Amino acid sequence: MENQQTFDVIIIGGSYAGLSAALALGRSLRKVLVIDNGNPCNAQAPESHNFITQDGETPFAIREKAKAQVNTYATVHFLEDTVTDAAVAGNSFTVTTKTKGSLSAKKLLFATGIIDTIPNIEGFAECWGKSILHCPYCHGYEVAGKKLGVIGNGDMGFEMAKTICHWAGELTLFTNGTSTLSNEEVLLLNSHNIKVVENEICAIEHNNGFATQLTFSDTEPEYIHALFTQLPFVQQCSIPEKMGCEFTEHGFIQISKTMETSIPGVYAAGDCLTLFRSVANAVAAGNKAGATINKQFIAEAFALEKVKA
Repeated sequence: MENQQTFDVIIIGGSYAGLSAALALGRSLRKVLVIDNGNPCNAQAPESHNFITQDGETPFAIREKAKAQVNTYATVHFLEDTVTDAAVAGNSFTVTTKTKGSLSAKKLLFATGIIDTIPNIEGFAECWGKSILHCPYCHGYEVAGKKLGVIGNGDMGFEMAKTICHWAGELTLFTNGTSTLSNEEVLLLNSHNIKVVENEICAIEHNNGFATQLTFSDTEPEYIHALFTQLPFVQQCSIPEKMGCEFTEHGFIQISKTMETSIPGVYAAGDCLTLFRSVANAVAAGNKAGATINKQFIAEAFALEKVKA
């Protein structure tokens, strides 16, 4: 990176959404800095799917290829660092990192993702992203026709069991404790050959992260090939909240149609915005954010010219 401390845009987060935004902005001749600490939420996933031209590639390989392509644009710079603070500074923003210190940008884009809250079940963490999965569109095809399970309860468990049903050869909904489903919901699941098991899960046995069976305290183990679930999460970066960005009731950063947060000049893209977590969706969100940020620069330039005239 050049000895340049002021940028048109600083992008915090250099995975799919951040790199996609950087590409759009680099091609728009904007001076961009991408700051990333190398901690993507899908680091453990062995493959990525449902992203055209890259289906079956590793997440790491997709990111590295994307970064190499973005790096060919002279106005885009990269910094391996962790952002510790960001603040409004007049008509711009100040960003502070652990090692580089203070940097300035006219606009900010948060592409920082989320952190899944792993339950205290033995073997769960090792299987997460490998055989305990969050997205059937990303991973359902690879386990189709197998004995599958859903870990969930209430509305989430019911809806996910319905979603997974046609991928599974055999499907069980594990509520991991007393079911909160209605009798009608249980009967409907049963009518589609979906069992509901209420026993508390003690452990998930596995081979290098690939599940083999679930064990319970008071019943026999159940063989399983893969599991699907949705986990509670926290935002990977707390800075948008500290800056005063508004959030949705589900804990995602609130944005407008132009990807702008409640703070003018601060934008967001990727998994920090939505439950629909996929590489393809993150790339699309980053592309849109980059384009709308560039459009805002154009609008501001022409508004200034109008005032001068």
